[in-house]
Amino acid sequence: MLVFAHRGASGHEPENTLLAIERALAMQVDAIEVDVHLLADGELVVTHDRWLKNQPKAIKRIRDLSLAQIKSFDVGKGQAIPTLNEVLECINGQCLVNIELKAERTVIPLMKIMDEAFDKWNFQPSQFLLSSFNHHLLFELKTLNSHVNTGALTASCPLDYAAFAKRLDAYSVHIDIDFVNQEFVNDAHERGLKVFVYTVDNEEDIVEMHHLGVDGIFSNYPTRSLVKIAHLQSQQVPELNPMLANSNI
Repeated sequence: MLVFAHRGASGHEPENTLLAIERALAMQVDAIEVDVHLLADGELVVTHDRWLKNQPKAIKRIRDLSLAQIKSFDVGKGQAIPTLNEVLECINGQCLVNIELKAERTVIPLMKIMDEAFDKWNFQPSQFLLSSFNHHLLFELKTLNSHVNTGALTASCPLDYAAFAKRLDAYSVHIDIDFVNQEFVNDAHERGLKVFVYTVDNEEDIVEMHHLGVDGIFSNYPTRSLVKIAHLQSQQVPELNPMLANSNI
């Protein structure tokens, strides 16, 4: 069961900042998840919300700001919102990266940045997993590059379970912990999909996800998850982890 550092090690450092990314790397996580928005000047930045909040000035909408404006705000511990380029340079191919597209018009600039990451920052194509709740963006990604790994996000348990992700030719389906169940996991696996669950921080939930047989979890506290999973796996008969053996990412 893989551990994705949710917005970096966001339980310890300001989410989606370079501090959170560096902390996650120090924890030796399997993967790091970040969110991207598009600025008015075409730059992709790593932040979750549509609006810039908790600032002394008036609340501002991310898509209306320039990079220079974004960099003038402190989002915690002296950190500015980083660009996607800065985050990928920091990770430098050390682990898998799940990039969640939060806004329209992000696909083309994202593809360009990924090409740069292969040339500059020691990434392989298999180290990227691109996800979104906006399934039109996932369709656009697969149209441009049929080999890219995509993850279809859902905050529900559909009547036909993971069929929507299979129709999108996704690599994985990402489901809210409030809605995942054994039937959904079994259905996804039968369709050849990986199941990643967000957001899993409590030990009881980690144990439950392990018993359901999910392939990975998103956690704000990656070390807690890594330790608990290692303990659970040590209680089983040792065997080759099929996720690591057969994964394309």
